[in-house]
Amino acid sequence: MEEHKQFKYSTGVVGYPIFFVLAIWIVFWVEVRFGLNFGQYGIYPRKIDGLSGIIFSPFIHSSMEHLYHNSIPLLVLSTALIYFYREVSWKIIIFGILLSGFLTWCIGRPANHIGASGLIYVLMSFILFKGSFSKNYRLIALSLLVVFLYGSMIWYVFPIKENMSWEGHLSGLIVGFVFALFFKKTIAKPKKYHWEDENFNADEDSFLRHFDSEGNFIESPDTSGESESEVSISKFVYRFKEDKKD
Repeated sequence: MEEHKQFKYSTGVVGYPIFFVLAIWIVFWVEVRFGLNFGQYGIYPRKIDGLSGIIFSPFIHSSMEHLYHNSIPLLVLSTALIYFYREVSWKIIIFGILLSGFLTWCIGRPANHIGASGLIYVLMSFILFKGSFSKNYRLIALSLLVVFLYGSMIWYVFPIKENMSWEGHLSGLIVGFVFALFFKKTIAKPKKYHWEDENFNADEDSFLRHFDSEGNFIESPDTSGESESEVSISKFVYRFKEDKKD
């Protein structure tokens, strides 16, 4: 049963991101194939009918180049999110789309804002800041990897390129940062071993008693306080390992 759950989780880590990326490619293919223009269904700020774009805009792209540049970061970042933050991954994706879209609707210039870049910035920002807040070396390493791969994206939250929805990028960055603070309590704690405990006593550890203060192995440590069966078992294990080397 555990193996089945593990397999289901493993396939979902890559399966869901691939499905989402495939969906936006299918939408673009339908546009091209039937000569349609879905750009009108994007987010149009401060208009009631423009609110529907909050849901539709991540699936709509203006060109093949626009679609290509969004597909790879979306696949990589959503896979990392689901793998390292499984418990909150769907909350980040769903609420990230809604909140970043709504913020774009509030602050954006009068135009149709389309593309999955708002969600991409949510994922990038969340993974970056969440890892920075944690003391987990795996999450910190993930944050550094995101900086290495997508650190240059930070410049696109400013209006440095014409016809680019920098408002959507900025909204995603803000929402991702807020999520990193809001979900701070769910940060994975680093594994703590028993010898790291404040009350750990090395003299009471049965394994460490086989070594002296200089780290030399002692074949017959002081076994006072142990039962005869415990001593015989430990000697049997050591002799068994010694015989296997021969």
